[in-house]
Amino acid sequence: MNAYRMQVRTELMLSLRQGEQLLVSVGIPLLILVFFSLTGVLPIPEGFAKTVDFLAPGVLALAVMSSAMVSLGIGTGFERQYGVLKRLGATPLGRGRLVAAKISMVLVLELIQVVVLVTAALALGWRPSGSIIAALPAFVLGTAAFAGLGLLLAGTLSGTVNLAATNGLYLLLLLLGGMVVPVDRLPSGVRAIAEVLPAAALSETVLGAFSASATASAKAWAVLAAWAIAMPLVAARSFRWE
Repeated sequence: MNAYRMQVRTELMLSLRQGEQLLVSVGIPLLILVFFSLTGVLPIPEGFAKTVDFLAPGVLALAVMSSAMVSLGIGTGFERQYGVLKRLGATPLGRGRLVAAKISMVLVLELIQVVVLVTAALALGWRPSGSIIAALPAFVLGTAAFAGLGLLLAGTLSGTVNLAATNGLYLLLLLLGGMVVPVDRLPSGVRAIAEVLPAAALSETVLGAFSASATASAKAWAVLAAWAIAMPLVAARSFRWE
């Protein structure tokens, strides 16, 4: 357990020291929240009094994707390329506790994100009708889905290819995930694709937990749960340590 705790601390410190990781996990979600809440560029969806009421839950969903997929996936991919994973897996820490430490790092990072983003959203006038507790199942499923996806890419692609693929996927899911632009505003063909992706399912379930004006559909929960189960399983079977 001492080795596990030390590894969690090391993983967290490495993530917090990397400027590009902080930009993706905290900077971009915070920038989106503040910019679009203050400028009024986005149309206010029906049933919401202010833009921030729709944006805040979506940005929290984006934060989960940023930490669980991007921060975890890119960092792990380069560690694999440089042989760090192979060496750490051969130490008394072991592979199981190494993976557990990385997931724990993601959870701590998500907690930091929630504190920063919720504080900023409240300052911008957000008044949620739900709570973090109500959104907890969505956060857990979303973390499992995106962590599995991040580890799948990290464990099968080279470091540089993984970097490009993860960043490209991040931008794609940001556009299709209903985090900034509502999914129902997308063209019908694109909307059909977006609705079966984990980003849109996560943003819909988080929005439903925080807003009385929106209710998450059973389909969204089913899609999110399917990704949360499938991605870790596929990652575990496909992951290569070197």
